[in-house]
Amino acid sequence: MIHLSRVVLGVVLVVAGAYWTVTRLEPSTELDEASRRIRLPPGFAIRIFAEGLEGAPRMMSVGPDGQLYASLMYGGQVVRLPDLNRDGRADRVEVVTGGLELPHGLEWHRGWLYVAVSTAVIRLRPGRTGWQQESVISDIPGPSGHFTRTLHFGPDGRLYVSVGSETNFGPERDPRRAAILRFNPDGSVPEDNPFASDPDPRRRVIWAEGLKNSVDFTWTPRGELWATHNGTDHLGDDLPPEEVIVAVQPGGFHGWPYCYTPGLGLNLKAERSEVPDPRTQGFDCRKAVPALFTAPAHSAPLGMTWARNSRFPPAYRDSLYVAYHGSLGVQDPAKYRDCKVERFVVQNGLPVRSETFATGWRLPGQMCREAWGRPVGLVIGADGAMYVSDAQGGRIYRIWYKGQVESP
Repeated sequence: MIHLSRVVLGVVLVVAGAYWTVTRLEPSTELDEASRRIRLPPGFAIRIFAEGLEGAPRMMSVGPDGQLYASLMYGGQVVRLPDLNRDGRADRVEVVTGGLELPHGLEWHRGWLYVAVSTAVIRLRPGRTGWQQESVISDIPGPSGHFTRTLHFGPDGRLYVSVGSETNFGPERDPRRAAILRFNPDGSVPEDNPFASDPDPRRRVIWAEGLKNSVDFTWTPRGELWATHNGTDHLGDDLPPEEVIVAVQPGGFHGWPYCYTPGLGLNLKAERSEVPDPRTQGFDCRKAVPALFTAPAHSAPLGMTWARNSRFPPAYRDSLYVAYHGSLGVQDPAKYRDCKVERFVVQNGLPVRSETFATGWRLPGQMCREAWGRPVGLVIGADGAMYVSDAQGGRIYRIWYKGQVESP
């Protein structure tokens, strides 16, 4: 087992012509807590891939070099975590760049590593004398309220960025908040955006709105955009249901802050229309796009990934996986929500049911904010394993299937 030592040694390493700032990792005599604590389906195993990651590891991306990159949000850094000897543990931590304001979402695209920070999107590319950095978008609404910014490139080659709300309840002062925005890779506005001709220039970049805080999103094999959604607060332990999967509609309004989707589970063909938040009035919730799949309130779904490129058994590859961060604001201990990784079984393009895939970060009756760890981001690595970030514990875990599986 390895961990990030409290005493670090900074050196410069040249890799393929690029310079990296390296934080060396030293051997640890600690047992692997993950393999002891976390419960998985039969045949799966988990181990700590890297730990002692100060600054809250959040989102991850696999580079063209096959190695894992991660944002350390409170540390202001983007790091590379190579596993060159392929033993399932990071060899070291290499700082790609630092001094960023709340870096969160990141993704490789055409040789550039795009990074979303609190008010901007930048991109990085390795060169002979270091990392080249460019500004792509410089005027994303500021870091007040929900300050995480997540980005992904869609199958259309466009850059999508989610921006959370400024408050826990109430209309936004800036229409680009509580929304998913859409740009060209250079930061310009695509001509086919739903509001590209709007008189308000701020609305021209909006792809979908009424999403209080979509911490992550992805595309289905059919090309549909699905997002997690953390809804309104202060309606008690049971309301509103957590909108775990929202089928995002271009130009659509998805309810927040006026409406939410009632009930639990699959909302087939939008049979359960959105209903009004009792604190609001004057908005017709029948005009809002309801969630596709809901879960108990305060589950806090964050990162999501498909397992199509994994080395999991075939039955697990076509599933969607979502990291639940666990409850806040729940008064009844019997209703505390778990911090876990949930698997969604998808049939005919629909998430028909969900089941727990990885759990054990918290003790019975414990709030997740007091737990040993809380999952945040999910990604499938070049080795076919699933990597799970843990901002609370400062770790990244590797989950793999131990048995033999047929080739994808």
